Amino acid sequence: MTLIFYKTLAGILIFLTALVVVIYPLKLRITPKHNRSLELADAFASGIFLGAALFHMLPDAIQIFSATLKNNHYPLAELLCAIGFLVLLFLERLSNYFTHAKKNDDLLSYMFVLVLIIHALIEGMVLGINPAFATASIIFLAIIAHKSSESFALAVILNRSQLNLKKIIILILLFSSMTPLGIALGTTLDYSLRLNKGQLFIASFNAFAAGTFLYMSTLHHINHHERQHEAENLLEFGMLLIGLMMMAALALYA
Repeated sequence: MTLIFYKTLAGILIFLTALVVVIYPLKLRITPKHNRSLELADAFASGIFLGAALFHMLPDAIQIFSATLKNNHYPLAELLCAIGFLVLLFLERLSNYFTHAKKNDDLLSYMFVLVLIIHALIEGMVLGINPAFATASIIFLAIIAHKSSESFALAVILNRSQLNLKKIIILILLFSSMTPLGIALGTTLDYSLRLNKGQLFIASFNAFAAGTFLYMSTLHHINHHERQHEAENLLEFGMLLIGLMMMAALALYA
């Protein structure tokens, strides 16, 4: 199986997963509030995202910047990583502002979908731009787990809104198609940008995406999960640690 075919198949599976998981509770008017299986899967995905950022994406970006910009001593990769982190933090704070200040459920739906679309596009581009089967496979598993959790969250928001069916369908299709689109964009960039300038672009994207992964695996994960008991905290931490250790082990062979 070629890497291109694998990424195409991954994009199709991610699209179908997002579509099914968001439509099922929406159709039945279910508002899931505390699904342990999804929360544990999301904790595992957060560990993989955290490990991908710390052990793969950010070090790769630093290495490329050092090799191509030999006279530059400014920490560009770290700066772009911080920008990626702050962009998602700003968008989620903006979403929370509209939630609490405006009390407009339709506007909240649009803001929430915007944040999810940015998440999904970046996740897809990271998978698409990755040149290794092993790393791409683990990131694919993390995206599937994370997508299930985000899809349920989207279903809750859409259930609460007063949007008509046409708008709901458009939002669902946008959300579901963003990761496959990101995979296509990332794969295209990986094959078309082989010169130093292309490598700098890829390094810049990896550093920025590392910041978004750091945010999704820390503040985003903490803010979007309810825990009934302290034991649940430890179990989620264990799943996050497993995901992190998988990426740490993979770095030995990358």
